[in-house]
Amino acid sequence: MTLLFLALAIAFEVTATVSLKFSEGFSRIGPSIVVAIGYCGAFYFLSQALKRGMPIGVAYGIWSAIGVAAIAIIGVLLLGEKLTMIQVGGIALVILGVMALELGGAH
Repeated sequence: MTLLFLALAIAFEVTATVSLKFSEGFSRIGPSIVVAIGYCGAFYFLSQALKRGMPIGVAYGIWSAIGVAAIAIIGVLLLGEKLTMIQVGGIALVILGVMALELGGAH
């Protein structure tokens, strides 16, 4: 159940972050409302994952790694942004860091 709450937190956060781009500095009401609801939902679901026993370092690490990767991919596929090999390497390092947190906690 904790992973479901964490997945929902990530989905809400990614949705809010993409909407932040479309809000044009909060000058467009629709995307601005999605930003507010998205971030509130993200923190609510993250709190539920933590409440059910997920370690905070692991939860935040997974959230940030998946969020960074998802936003970068969305930026390339839907927003016409470029992604350099150095940026891809950085995303890989974030993911490896999260894996190290997970593996380190298992021992």
